[in-house]
Amino acid sequence: MAIEIEQFMCRSDNFGVLVHDTKSGETAIIDAPEEAPILKAIERTGWRPTQLWITHHHADHVEANLGLKQRFGLTITGPKAEAAKIPGIDRQVVEGDTLTLGTERVEVIETPGHTAGHISLYMPGAGIAFTADTLFALGCGRLFECKPPVMFESMKKLAALPLETVVYCGHEYTLSNARFALTIDPTNSALKERVREIEKLREDDKPTLPTTIGAELSTNPFLRFHDKAIRRNLGMEDATDEAVFTEIRKRKDLF
Repeated sequence: MAIEIEQFMCRSDNFGVLVHDTKSGETAIIDAPEEAPILKAIERTGWRPTQLWITHHHADHVEANLGLKQRFGLTITGPKAEAAKIPGIDRQVVEGDTLTLGTERVEVIETPGHTAGHISLYMPGAGIAFTADTLFALGCGRLFECKPPVMFESMKKLAALPLETVVYCGHEYTLSNARFALTIDPTNSALKERVREIEKLREDDKPTLPTTIGAELSTNPFLRFHDKAIRRNLGMEDATDEAVFTEIRKRKDLF
């Protein structure tokens, strides 16, 4: 495959990601949580970055923007709706815009909810999506700037990607998400098996990401609002999908 990924930890639970196109030699950084781990990953791989793609304005995703830009002369791209809050931004993008990394096309998907201007990035040729703090493994982002219906629509967009799409998220929240998911979907055998795998990975201090759209559709309660067993468990058999999603998000906030 022409695309290689280097995933690594930043801060306490952020994921840093380098995306490398082997044909052109070009490299992009996905978000900038912390400069030192990113520099170590660049040194480890030998991939010199030329682009920095920002998904949203939160400090734990933009902290190293200016330092990296000064060091590497990066072009920083981020959501137009949050441009005023993104240090060093050069290019502002909206839904339907495309980026390029060497020969690879990258589609911008607006996925507000966690923040009002959050974007996700999808590489159809490589079958990879970067969803940051919208879609997590077995979870979704906390709603800081939007109401549940906004996040509901964003999650539906991501759920419509091909099942085999490999998904990189912004944080290592999976074990906590897994324990919550069992309270919503306790009879799901695929979920119970996945939780066992996640517990083993974390015991061994290994990352639980990436995931796939297919895995999330079968186990992530935030994408399973239509499931009859979940609806029975919540006492919401006749509710709308949006109402079920909203109740699940409310319960996660209190978990």
